Amino acid sequence: MTKIWQKGYSINAQVERYAAAQNSLLDQQLIRHDVWGSLAHATMLKQIGILKEEELQHLKQALLEILAQEKQQSFTIDPADEDVHTSIENYLARVAGPAGKNIHTARSRNDQVLVDLRLYSKEKLLQISQQLFDLCSTLLNFADSHMEIPMPGYTHMQRGMLSSVGLWAASFAEALLDDERLLLAAYEINDQSPLGSAAGYGVPLPIDRQLVADLLGFARVQNNVIYVQNARGKIEAAIVQALTQIMLDLSKMAQDLLLFTTTEYGFFQVSQEVCTGSSIMPQKRNLDIMELVRARTQTMLAHQQHILGIVSGLPSGYNMDYQETKRPLMEALDLAQASIDICTLVISHVTVNTERLVAACSFELFATDRAYDMVTQEHMPFRDAYRLVGKEVTAQLDQYLPLPGENQEQLVARLKKRTHLGGTGNPGLAQAQQRLADAQQRWQHYATTFKTAIQHLVGTAQFTILEEE
Repeated sequence: MTKIWQKGYSINAQVERYAAAQNSLLDQQLIRHDVWGSLAHATMLKQIGILKEEELQHLKQALLEILAQEKQQSFTIDPADEDVHTSIENYLARVAGPAGKNIHTARSRNDQVLVDLRLYSKEKLLQISQQLFDLCSTLLNFADSHMEIPMPGYTHMQRGMLSSVGLWAASFAEALLDDERLLLAAYEINDQSPLGSAAGYGVPLPIDRQLVADLLGFARVQNNVIYVQNARGKIEAAIVQALTQIMLDLSKMAQDLLLFTTTEYGFFQVSQEVCTGSSIMPQKRNLDIMELVRARTQTMLAHQQHILGIVSGLPSGYNMDYQETKRPLMEALDLAQASIDICTLVISHVTVNTERLVAACSFELFATDRAYDMVTQEHMPFRDAYRLVGKEVTAQLDQYLPLPGENQEQLVARLKKRTHLGGTGNPGLAQAQQRLADAQQRWQHYATTFKTAIQHLVGTAQFTILEEE
């Protein structure tokens, strides 16, 4: 196959394998994005007089053929082609004739791969946002149903104060809503068209970079052509850093679920259909998918460090090092999608053991409550009350006396007394639901803008965007 950079000599096969082997696999996911970029670029070339109308139509027809083949999974990237850009250009040269050989005018593979990854990332982030909202909604509904189910609150892995199952679930919903803001920032930074930067120094032609950006549904043109190339890796890292924050919250939730579903705790139970078993112990019901979420958070951290390590200290302009940021970006996006979905599935299969939770709310959880009663009812200074109650509780614990508890009605009354904002008596679920609705509206705007632009560009309903793979 012809390389688009070839100038009459053959490259050593070992060098070729080392430089380009992984691209033929990864770029299979970028076919439609490269086609979109080529459609926009060809339209712009026609506007500035590089292509004739007939040539543009030949190119459009050939590019739409590639989209149709991609949908049927029949357009493949040959390893000899190096990458998706070469495969598509070679196809266009065969099918569209001279116009196919002219499509590369005023662009470089450098800005091609950038636009492909920007479009790919936009599509993936829009999908992830919807998955994140599904998880937030699942958690908030779970919280609303269980706000009056008492639960010990832990500090230093020891029982500390009274809490509730609902407050626990809502805490993760609010954490993920904060993560949404980071995800949105990453999306907006990514939402810049790099096309026209070429190899990082522009081209001596009157190209219309704004037209290309508009055709592809980008919010703006990334202006400085050197910065376009320098931003590779930087923007990928910003995306993965936002995904890392999501994974860190999922990891904490996974750890809690693993603890609270043990026999020793017994607070929650998860449906057997989301658990695996043991090859030797017949009784085992293992929530090992949460162990994988916990472990794969480390994988996400590795993807983040991988990208940051590659771009650290590079000189300005394009360097081949940037190619190595493609795999960790794509794997990170896939990992986030799978992890969010599996957590939504697990939460929807959790049942609560109210009896076990009530029994776990033993007397030491109310030590702080007792101290505050002394402050408000006996006008005792808090530090004096603290020490007095501390002696009483410590004496009972040290003597291994039976730990008295309260019934569910009494515990619910205590929960309702915590009336400050964010407490069990005033959890602010309505505010969280409003935050969720506002976030959904923001992302829907971006999704509509993107889909509308691509649909107009392609000019047919036969395309795939923002759909499950």
